[in-house]
Amino acid sequence: MNENDKPKKVHIRFQIILTYAIAIAIAALLFYLIIPNLLNYGPDTINTEFDKEVSGGLYYYQQVLLVSVALIAVVSLVLFVSLRDLDNYQIYFYKSKFDKTYEATLFKIKKLCLSLPNTVLTIFIIVPLLCSFIVLFMQTSFITSSDFKLVLVIFILATLTISITNIYIRKLLSKILIDLENVDTCSLKETSIKRRLLYQIVPIMSVCVVFTYLMISSIYERNNANLLANHYRTQFSTQIDESSLHNAQDLINVLSNIQLYADDHSLFVADSDFNFIYETSETSEFFQKYARELSGQNDNLIYDYYGTSGQGVLYPITVNGEQYYVGAHYLIYSQETVAYIVTILVILTFLCFLIVYAFANELSRNVKTVVDSLEKISNDREFAGKKLYVTSVDEIGELIIVYNKIQSLTLKHLEQIHNNQNLLMERERLASLGQLIGGIAHNLKTPIMSISGASEGLNDLIKEYDESIGDPEVTNEDHHAIAKDMSEWVSKIKSYSEYMSDVITAVKGQAVTLSENDNISFDIDELIKRVNILMKHELKNALVDLNVELHVDKNTAMHGDITSLVQVINNMISNSIQSYNGEPNKTIDLIVDKEDNNLVISVRDYGNGLPKSVQDKLFKEMITTKGKNGTGLGLFMSYSTIRAHFNGNITFETEKGKGTVFHIVLPL
Repeated sequence: MNENDKPKKVHIRFQIILTYAIAIAIAALLFYLIIPNLLNYGPDTINTEFDKEVSGGLYYYQQVLLVSVALIAVVSLVLFVSLRDLDNYQIYFYKSKFDKTYEATLFKIKKLCLSLPNTVLTIFIIVPLLCSFIVLFMQTSFITSSDFKLVLVIFILATLTISITNIYIRKLLSKILIDLENVDTCSLKETSIKRRLLYQIVPIMSVCVVFTYLMISSIYERNNANLLANHYRTQFSTQIDESSLHNAQDLINVLSNIQLYADDHSLFVADSDFNFIYETSETSEFFQKYARELSGQNDNLIYDYYGTSGQGVLYPITVNGEQYYVGAHYLIYSQETVAYIVTILVILTFLCFLIVYAFANELSRNVKTVVDSLEKISNDREFAGKKLYVTSVDEIGELIIVYNKIQSLTLKHLEQIHNNQNLLMERERLASLGQLIGGIAHNLKTPIMSISGASEGLNDLIKEYDESIGDPEVTNEDHHAIAKDMSEWVSKIKSYSEYMSDVITAVKGQAVTLSENDNISFDIDELIKRVNILMKHELKNALVDLNVELHVDKNTAMHGDITSLVQVINNMISNSIQSYNGEPNKTIDLIVDKEDNNLVISVRDYGNGLPKSVQDKLFKEMITTKGKNGTGLGLFMSYSTIRAHFNGNITFETEKGKGTVFHIVLPL
């Protein structure tokens, strides 16, 4: 893709807004259907003229529709603003290839995709719960208040609808998350599977409990309302004798004979026009209006305001030819019974929560165990023989079985890789050794020729000395001079022989196989001497000087495989030589220093530095900057050698155009 082929905008924001709008519309429809039944609305009180008059000029369906449209509008507006980056995520993804400042935007988009479903669910749970707490503090008997029940219904519908909708939303957002899989999310707070399970299960469990409470409460109130209505009808029919009544006052006086079912119940008397002429406790205007207009159509039952747990019953009485009504107003619930039901449901909810929490905790622990074990495999740490036990016959059990199979296969593959790596490293070592042969031949040629010349000179002196025997003209001083010359030639031969011995020792050391670790004691002087001998010819051919700086005593003792260490240093010097790309008269610094309790051997060049692509992969895989001329084994082998044989480390510093320095850190 080139910069002119800009990707088009997607319309995922519109899809999300539409999905939530449809969900709210469905929830509103369910609300419209179930509220009258769950809250025991009086018959003929919704979508009628009566409804319109007591509700401020709006029918019930209009109220629900108005609230739904307002809610959809608010939610859509919030989503439209907060999700504005989603439609352009492909454009940002494309632009980040050219301008890294867009990576922050991609991170923001990915974070939004991961958190959006849970955020929406949280809002739709918290708002109703917050309203319920407000009602709790405003109502004296909040458990039976219509407002509280209304909030509970809203909580049920919101939680259930959004939980189901989020399943589709997650699938929708997963397409973006797949595209943004390479965007780093390390800075995001990790969410455990236990939290996710609790976040999904607890709201649904709460919905079930709340719905159960509302259903039980609704059924209980309906049954109790019938019992109370029949109780007062019986009282009115048995305790009031119409023949003994002469006026309305007599009717009021006889009400003292009526036995109230509960102390908070009240009695009243209404005339033929349903004007309340007497009340033992004041009733609401809604109650009186319902008595006038709708009670005759509903078996003389009177309902209080929408959802209020108050109800009444009328009983017609004729006094001297005039029509009157006696009635009772009562609450159709028992505070103690409702409190008992709520207590039982709270206890059951708590027990269910403990069970779900324990299950989620166990599931999270099992998954974490497998994840930790897989991480050990990915980090190449010791994990052999640590198989997991199958403790359940389910997906977790299958996951553990598969993990054990992967572990077994990985062990075999690691062993095979290790063997192949040793073989490759041995080949690399032999290839490096082959490159040294030419230099070694050159290094040995000079001392051999010098020894040959010294032998001829010594031979001439021997002949001269032999001829001088018995010659009276040859003095003792002449004999001493010949002996001195012979001694000088012998010293030269000895010096050349020692040099050849050092060369042979160095070559012999590099010729041993990798499996033959030579863990001996050696000093810094011996180490530098071997490096100089083996690299002398390559440095000379490249016209590069090796500048050795010792900031420690040359007799500093070390213990380990000197052969492997020499090979590592030589490999780094060779890489430094190649960093100059054949330019002559360059310098490489070999610096030996001590930091804390570590010996630090640094190889510094002043070349072009390492490219970023190489820096990221260095020591992690076999990578080369030499194209077909390199295998990438050199530094990889060096790193492995230092880690395995010396328990040390290799670090590097590089700067474009200024060079690179490798630090070999060896514990003393």
